[in-house]
Amino acid sequence: MALLRCVFVILAALGAQAAPAQSLRWASQGDMQTTDPHSQNEVMTNSLNNQVYEGLTRRMRDMSMGPALATEWSQVSPRVWRFKLRPGVKFHDGTPFTADDVVFSMQRLRDPNAPQRVYANAVGIPRAVDPLTVEFVLDKPNPIVPELMANLFIMSRRWCEEHRVTRPLDFKKQEESYASQHANGTGPFILVSRQPGGKTVFKRNPAWWNRFEGNLQEFTYLPISNDATRTAALISGEVDFVLDPPPRDVARLRTLPQLKVLDGEENRLIFIGMDQTRDRLLYGQAPGDRNPFKDLRVRKALYHAIDIEAIKAKLMSGYAVLTGGLTSSSRGAYGDPALEARLPYDPGLARRLLAEAGYPDGIEVTMDCPNNRYVNDERLCIALAGMWAQVKVKVKVNAMPRTLFFPKIEKFDTSLYLAGWGGGSTDAEVMLTPVLRNRGEQGVGVANYGGSVNAEGDALAAASTTETDPVKREALVKAALKSFREQVNIIPLHRQVIPWAMRREVSIPHSPNNWANMDWVTVGPSASR
Repeated sequence: MALLRCVFVILAALGAQAAPAQSLRWASQGDMQTTDPHSQNEVMTNSLNNQVYEGLTRRMRDMSMGPALATEWSQVSPRVWRFKLRPGVKFHDGTPFTADDVVFSMQRLRDPNAPQRVYANAVGIPRAVDPLTVEFVLDKPNPIVPELMANLFIMSRRWCEEHRVTRPLDFKKQEESYASQHANGTGPFILVSRQPGGKTVFKRNPAWWNRFEGNLQEFTYLPISNDATRTAALISGEVDFVLDPPPRDVARLRTLPQLKVLDGEENRLIFIGMDQTRDRLLYGQAPGDRNPFKDLRVRKALYHAIDIEAIKAKLMSGYAVLTGGLTSSSRGAYGDPALEARLPYDPGLARRLLAEAGYPDGIEVTMDCPNNRYVNDERLCIALAGMWAQVKVKVKVNAMPRTLFFPKIEKFDTSLYLAGWGGGSTDAEVMLTPVLRNRGEQGVGVANYGGSVNAEGDALAAASTTETDPVKREALVKAALKSFREQVNIIPLHRQVIPWAMRREVSIPHSPNNWANMDWVTVGPSASR
């Protein structure tokens, strides 16, 4: 009965009438965090904002880079890139798009409140050559500037000034602004209404510069945190598409004639981070009042105590690609098997390492964990806590919604945490600079929430970001990854395999970045063929 009541609540939220033709009701376990496209860097938030906002480049179906707000680009010199902008583009409020908006947006993205500043800084300082030409002047060469541009969304300078949102909101302090629930982009869909924690409605932009590949006219996004309720809503037809069906339900969903399931490995690494900065644990107890995670032997002990095969079989129902790699995709490590190998499951060795480090009787620590961001995230944390308990590491799981989790760890307010990192790019750079490198200026190490310090790995990674010779860059990337692996600065777990479940009459091309591009969606009889 409780489950039925939840479904009726969803029905009320969506409206009692049947959905109009060529519309889509989309559900996932967690909500987007904000409609300010520069204040958070999280996949659900980015993917929904990307229906409204666009970058200068865009990922195509094969994940290659294609034109978007820029029609072409060239490297004028080793430290200058030139982008020709698309003529005739307008923002949703009718304001023309010009080079001035690009310069403004890149300045806004360099703000300390913008987690994407690591990428905005990496593409250099913009200057408007003319209304439809922008040059980016870098302080050092960067071989992947066009790739980074896809995630740097362009906002209207006039709109931001009018609504006093010229800076990104400070999400860590739970700041609100006009941009928190309003949007004005150039993209394929227009934000109609936003109810945080409820439904968010989008409609097709009839003035979009590009050609729609699908026939979708509108869509509604609805977060449904409960797994059983989300599955029931899909089966009953109250929602049309579920981005994250619970793994344990997928086999049953495949048998239902009204549904179909698409599978694909996501470019995303799920991993464990540890505070390696403080001298004492912020949340926990250890003999000598020390921070055990500063000791490599303790980090290795946690790694050896993880029965990763059990996690894949029993918890993930096979929907995980196990890895010891430190990149979002094995391509980031150039397919090198040595950089993908895991440390073996060996609880005996884990106990010995803890004893050698001075913790024969174990330690106690709190682990921060999202409960609506990754596949089975809270259950994964609980399973890890059980495994670590076998080697006398007592872990208290502190699970919370993503809206609380990310601001917490972004303030480095954590001792141990579960996180993920990835997206469209398979290049190692998107993991090396924000997640693995030492915290520094211009957003370097912005997502190094554990504050790990690895001088060797940092230097190698820094050199790889400016190396334009492919052979030399590959050697630097591999050497950097080897160093971070040896120091166990993070503990890799797996790359998610994402099943998407949808009604038979819905066609949505699966994407490795786990973004559902709504301009590719077709709804109707033609989608089932």
